[in-house]
Amino acid sequence: MKTVTELRREVARACHLLYEQGFVANHEGNITCLTPDGHIIATPTAMSKMDVQEHDLLMLDRFGRKLSGTRKPFSEISMHLAVYRARTDVGAVVHAHPPFSTAFAVVGKAIEAFFLPEFVVSMGGKVPLVPFALPGSETLVKEMEPYLQDYDCLLLQNHGVIAYAGDIRTAVLRLEHCEEAAKVLFLAHCLGEPIPIPEPLVHNLLDARTKAGLGPLGRALLKRSSRK
Repeated sequence: MKTVTELRREVARACHLLYEQGFVANHEGNITCLTPDGHIIATPTAMSKMDVQEHDLLMLDRFGRKLSGTRKPFSEISMHLAVYRARTDVGAVVHAHPPFSTAFAVVGKAIEAFFLPEFVVSMGGKVPLVPFALPGSETLVKEMEPYLQDYDCLLLQNHGVIAYAGDIRTAVLRLEHCEEAAKVLFLAHCLGEPIPIPEPLVHNLLDARTKAGLGPLGRALLKRSSRK
C-alpha cells in the first residue's frame, strides 16, 4: 500500500502528464485518489495542471470537506465522490477534456470501437455518453450513476471525460486509451467506413476481458477468487 507522500507525488505527476498530452487547458481537469486511511487527495481549483506541485494538493474527507491545504477544492468533487460510492474497487478518479474524446461528447456520440482488439479487452469496446447536466451539479451525479458499475470511463456530454481505476496510473491510462480510440475512430471515418471485428471474435475478446479481471464480470470473478 502506498504512503500519502507517494500518492501526492503520483497525483502531481499525473497533472503534468495531462497538461503535456494536451488533455487540459487553462484550469481544466481534476484528479483525486484515496489514501490508506480513507481520505481523499485532491487537486485544487483555479490552477493549471502544469503548475501543480505536491504541496498544492488538498486533503479531503469522504464527503469532500477540506481537512488540510491552503488552496480551494474544485467544484466538481461530487462526481468523484459518486464514483467512490458506487465502486469500492476504485482508488483514483481523473477528469479531463482530451480533444478527440471531448469532440465526441460535444456532438453527442458515444465512442464505440469494436474494431480495435485492445480497446475491446481493456475498455469493453465502448465509452458511453452521459446526458448533459451542469458540471458540479447533483443532476450530473444522477445521470452518471447508471453507468458506473458497467464502465470504467465515461463521456460527459458537452463537457469531457471521466476515468477511474484502482490506482492513478491505471486511471490515466484509461483516459489515454479513450482518447486514442476517439482519434482512430475519427481518422478512420475520414478515410471510409470502419470495419468492425466479427461478432463471434468480439465475444472471445470480451471473455479475455473477464478473465483479466476487467469489467463487472471480471471484478466479480476476482472477488470470488479472493474469497477462496
